[in-house]
Amino acid sequence: MTLPKRQVTFRPSGLPLTSWAFAIRTWLAAILALYVSFWLSIEMPSIAIITVAIIAEPTRGQALDKAVFRVLATVIGVAASIAITGLFSQTRDLSLFGYAGWIGLSVYAAGMLDGNRAYAAVLSGATVGFASIQEIDNPGHVFETGMMRGAGILIGIAALAIVNDLLLAPDRHTRLATQLTDIRRRVGKYATSAILGETTQPMESAALLAEISSLHPETSSLAFESSSGQARSVAGQNAAAALVAQLHAARSLNVLPVAADEATSLRIVRALENESEIPPPTVVWRVDPQGVPGTTDSLAWTLKELLARDEQVRQNLVALRTDGRPPWHWRGLIYRSHRAAVEAGVRAAIWVALSGLFLVHAGWPAANTSLALIGAFVGLGAITPNSRATTALALIAAPIAGVLAGVLEFVALDGVDAFPLLAIGLAPLVIGAGLLIASSNRIVSALGRFILIYAVIIISPANPQTYDGQSYLIYFLISCIAPALLLATQFLVSPVSRERQRRWILSSSRDDFTHAPLRGRRHAAEEEMFRDAVRIGQILSTGANASNNPEAVDEVLSHFDQSSIIRLCDDKLKMLAGGPLAVLVEEVRAAFKTREPQAIRAAAHLLSKASPSDHVVADLRAALMVASYHIEAAFGRRVHFGEAA
Repeated sequence: MTLPKRQVTFRPSGLPLTSWAFAIRTWLAAILALYVSFWLSIEMPSIAIITVAIIAEPTRGQALDKAVFRVLATVIGVAASIAITGLFSQTRDLSLFGYAGWIGLSVYAAGMLDGNRAYAAVLSGATVGFASIQEIDNPGHVFETGMMRGAGILIGIAALAIVNDLLLAPDRHTRLATQLTDIRRRVGKYATSAILGETTQPMESAALLAEISSLHPETSSLAFESSSGQARSVAGQNAAAALVAQLHAARSLNVLPVAADEATSLRIVRALENESEIPPPTVVWRVDPQGVPGTTDSLAWTLKELLARDEQVRQNLVALRTDGRPPWHWRGLIYRSHRAAVEAGVRAAIWVALSGLFLVHAGWPAANTSLALIGAFVGLGAITPNSRATTALALIAAPIAGVLAGVLEFVALDGVDAFPLLAIGLAPLVIGAGLLIASSNRIVSALGRFILIYAVIIISPANPQTYDGQSYLIYFLISCIAPALLLATQFLVSPVSRERQRRWILSSSRDDFTHAPLRGRRHAAEEEMFRDAVRIGQILSTGANASNNPEAVDEVLSHFDQSSIIRLCDDKLKMLAGGPLAVLVEEVRAAFKTREPQAIRAAAHLLSKASPSDHVVADLRAALMVASYHIEAAFGRRVHFGEAA
């Protein structure tokens, strides 16, 4: 008997080749950026290599997306630096408070955004620290410093873009298509369980919604990958929104009082599992023994909706893989808590102000540089789930980077000023940090990026390279003192607790549900479903799950179910507004306001009687029945089959 040969994957040092390729690209881009900076004799060549360290991403589109927003943030930050310096140039304390206020405003803006847009918001705040606060004793140099930072950033971006193109850095859309395909399979599995009448867990659907919505920043970054990037971005977002709608349709099957017969259920399951394009099968339903009008129609409509959404997902996945342009465009709406953003901004301003007061009164000679770093750490913490943990991670990375920088500068290089030797000496540091950045573990990845940025700041590459032990010690101490002081202020004034964030998000969910549907809605139902999925993801990110907070998960899922079906009904009602059924349309809207299942069913029955042959009315009636069952399930009661519809 011949045993099958095991497929062996070449993994140098146990790491995948993709991680090595990314690390080597990062090193080459850093060296190119440093060489061009030396050639152009810019005053701060370290800015170019730091830019490479910050915007380096495993895929080309993600790196370019981050680069574009870094340039935009730098322009805004330099403009703010000039304004703050002009207003408070004669008053040091007011300049510090102005800086703290700007950091708070940037953190607030980041709280209302996501992905690289949020990164740009906090970077605009950090730029004020490096352009204005560092030059607080030389206000006339603020504009010049801003221009030098801009030049270094553009050199770093250009170097990374050139290296990524020459070395064929991978695009993100292929992996994203694989991720969406896997999610489609799991949504189909969930739908199969619902079709067959098996038990489904709320946490399973909540986790799927959170995972789908978390891909929004990545679908947005596809726009920068190539000339077809915009079409890829639209296709990716459409697929994500359709997956949310498909999962909602699957969840609707759980609240219906009837199910399809076994033969029909199996046909629907096969249709979901088949990757080819096939029309929805003709279905045969069990007869409702009580004869309640519309019950079986609601099941037929829900299964048709499930298959239609699956087909939408499939079409957009095909468009994503083939660079086709989808026939429609659903925007990726995101939810952000205004209250949480405001409080985060206020606390960020307090942290920077307290740190600044301490540094000034302590007489620390490098207080301006320390305060600029503190502002950067505050901003980075604002775009992570746990700002205090981010600061602690920066504090851990500081001594590691300091030791590595010292070994490189005073042992490996030891007075060398030839650029080729400097490039070779930087290779272990940059490539090693790049391998950490490429890790799938977020903590390890963040640690690698911190170490690389810190080490470059401490070494401060120059032409010719200086080997000043005093300068090394000062930057080493600054890199350790800044996160340590910030961490102390964060213990003194704690970040917003997860419990408070959860309460605010639940409160906003209740408010939105109470007012749904709003007249004159500007967005499609699918777009608003996606926004609700983002909110569910934020609930889970605060630590809520089925084991420790089942009520929060159940409540936000119930709001998602009810609001989504009500919006779908509202879209159908708009098609009938202004026609002969306008009066009945208003009755349906009134029934939605009371959230009374029997009133909704009665209005649906009247619509059907008024126009029995209209397919739009038939679909609307079925959707209204589904809405009534969702509301009924939220009330925790069931209307008996014998009740009038």
